[in-house]
Amino acid sequence: MSLPSASAPSRRALLAAGAAAGAAGLVTVAGPAAASSPRRSAALVLHNARVFTGTSGHPHAEAVAVGRDGKILAVGSDSALKRFIGRDTQVVDARGGTVMSGVHDGHAHPMDAASRSLRPSLAGAEGTVEELQKTLTGFLKDSAEQEPDGWLVVEDWNPVGLLPQGTAPHHSMLDALPTRRPIALRGGDGHNLWANQRALDIAKVNASTPDPVGGKIVKGPDGKPSGVLKDDAQPLVSRHIPEPDETQLADAAAKILAEAAASGITTFMEAVVGHGELKLYQRLAESGRLLQRIVPALRVETDLTKDPKAALAYAKGLRADFADVPGLRFGTVKVFLDGVIEYPAQTAALLKPYLDKDGRPTDHRGDLYVSAADYGRLSAAFNAEGWQMHAHAIGDRAVRTSLDGYAHALRATGRRDLRNTTAHLQLVDPADLPRFAALGVVACMQLQWAARNTWTMEALLPYIGAERHRWQYPARSLQKRRAALAGGSDWPVDPLQVWNQIRTAIDREGMEETGDLYRAQEGLSRTSSLLMHTAGTARQLRMEHLTGSVERGKAADLVLLDRDVTRCPVAEISSTEVRLTLVGGTVVHDAESSAGRAAAARVTRAAAGPRPTSYASVHGGRHASCGCG
Repeated sequence: MSLPSASAPSRRALLAAGAAAGAAGLVTVAGPAAASSPRRSAALVLHNARVFTGTSGHPHAEAVAVGRDGKILAVGSDSALKRFIGRDTQVVDARGGTVMSGVHDGHAHPMDAASRSLRPSLAGAEGTVEELQKTLTGFLKDSAEQEPDGWLVVEDWNPVGLLPQGTAPHHSMLDALPTRRPIALRGGDGHNLWANQRALDIAKVNASTPDPVGGKIVKGPDGKPSGVLKDDAQPLVSRHIPEPDETQLADAAAKILAEAAASGITTFMEAVVGHGELKLYQRLAESGRLLQRIVPALRVETDLTKDPKAALAYAKGLRADFADVPGLRFGTVKVFLDGVIEYPAQTAALLKPYLDKDGRPTDHRGDLYVSAADYGRLSAAFNAEGWQMHAHAIGDRAVRTSLDGYAHALRATGRRDLRNTTAHLQLVDPADLPRFAALGVVACMQLQWAARNTWTMEALLPYIGAERHRWQYPARSLQKRRAALAGGSDWPVDPLQVWNQIRTAIDREGMEETGDLYRAQEGLSRTSSLLMHTAGTARQLRMEHLTGSVERGKAADLVLLDRDVTRCPVAEISSTEVRLTLVGGTVVHDAESSAGRAAAARVTRAAAGPRPTSYASVHGGRHASCGCG
């Protein structure tokens, strides 16, 4: 869509109905004195800015001109770019704020965020069983019309949040609620589900039900299910939960993408994609509400990893079915190699066993869902066809398995240009750090997790010991060994807090502000953090020729910020606000439009601080939307 002409009212919104926001609130129209040739004039010029180009070519750039083809026309000083201002050029005063590439999120689940937003949320809070029951009773009262058979599905349950520490969830705690309804609490980490007995009965999960491939039914000493289902055991219950209305879900997804635009995100890798997610993206594109560039990572289920030919045929089939959807860029597949590391789940695969609460070794090394041999054969098959692999790997054994698989694929295909990726990297054995660069593997990290909190301390330190604990999220160690770094949020596992994420990569503390997590050893420089979330992720997604930096000829995927993030105190980066977001030269967020203000308000709530510390703080027990705002 083109920007408004000079004859348009100065505050006219730029976007059609249903899009995120307009840019007119920030735009002034150049006067008659700006008389350069229309053929050479820009559609938009941002000036009086601190331009972070992501390159070494323009260290002191002040302005960016956007061409009428949606590409960057010029980058330079205010005086040099005046020549691109014509009678109908829109001119934005950045007021000293940063202009930079839009944020490229290399691992997120925006369509899951949309689904979660339609259900009540615990927002990752902690508390006693009694406090949890009080909050859930509030949710039941809010939906009393669904008695006695309607499902109560609650999002963002904290699997390590029951107090006192070490309290294990059991279906009896949910059975005690004043209802007959089936209940399912979905873990905010995406790896745990807690169901009551009614839900287990509906799913026919009992003592004789075997663990599915890639999952675990937690059972008590009596051999009966406790109600907790891990990883690929979750669908045993979740497949019985009614799907939301398609129109309602599409509307929620459009709202979610508007939030992302208001956060400065211009590209997503959707990290778990099947037919349902692709249909939703298709619907958004058809209605003009797909705001970002999307790289769908097609999930290869665990049982399919042993059959590379069938897995490849499945991925090709999905690509063929949705190849015509504008905005989607196919070529990536996703595999889960393990689960999560924190107690009580402990499904992440470790090289050495977990410790018990007293620091004594156990015989448990977590769960490795795919062997190195199988992952190698699968990677070789996809790499030979030009596809890129994306592995979920939390524990050091899973990380090593991904690298062993990529080494096999490199030997089999000789291809180093595909940017195979390992995501999360919560724990990496030091011996494996140099292998990333040697194999050309991208390290996609979610560094908002690299802070001192319950997840990294109480639920982890006693169970792996100090020696291994020090190697959590080893960003600087990887960088020193020339690994390519990329950034991602894993939204909605966490609220979408883009700028706190960028800040935490630097100070390893973020808004938690309870002490840093190995800042001296693993904190990145400010420039490195900005680059890993822009150019680094564009490289991961094989889009660096198109976007990820502010250079002449690249797509105008840009953000204008309310401050200079290249110079402000690091702690202030967390509260950065996005004034303007462009994708391909089209404005997808304007903070001064009504829609933009609404989206920005939701982002501000999410970015206001760390997660709630108790169930009582979850809006008085009646929080009826997702924890991501």
